[in-house]
Amino acid sequence: MRHILWKIKASRPAISSSKDPLILEFTGFPENSRYSENDLEQKLINKLEHFMLELGKGFTFVGRQVRFTFDEQHFRVDLVFYNRLLQCFVLIDLKIGKLTHQDLGQMQMYVNYYDRFVRLEHENRTIGIILCRDKSDTLVKITLPEDNRHIYASRYKTVLPSREELKKLMENKK
Repeated sequence: MRHILWKIKASRPAISSSKDPLILEFTGFPENSRYSENDLEQKLINKLEHFMLELGKGFTFVGRQVRFTFDEQHFRVDLVFYNRLLQCFVLIDLKIGKLTHQDLGQMQMYVNYYDRFVRLEHENRTIGIILCRDKSDTLVKITLPEDNRHIYASRYKTVLPSREELKKLMENKK
């Protein structure tokens, strides 16, 4: 259970389910410690191999704080990967707090930009993943289109769950 589970369809790849929460224990942060998004990003970059193993197979690192500009405004994507198996860009935005509808809208803009100006014709649509400390599944469902297959929000934890928490997670998945 250490990887995001990817389902690759013959016609077009898509995420079947994402690991929620992602366990980022290799960062060394205690679960309830205070740190900035920049601190988390730096730890992930320092332990890039561990992070990529946690994400799954086929990932290649493109860059961090990747900038793009339009209408004289600059935007930065926290982490950009390319997945060779899915043949698409995977954008990751890090949030140290609870996910908001504004975060989802921001990721939608990033994904749209990559699809319209960066992606090549033979590549599949860009996937956006927001890693956040907490989220409301209802907020995600209401904010994103019903047929959404490109934007995902996943919780992260910086320590392994207790035995009781793991049992609870397993029961909720059934």
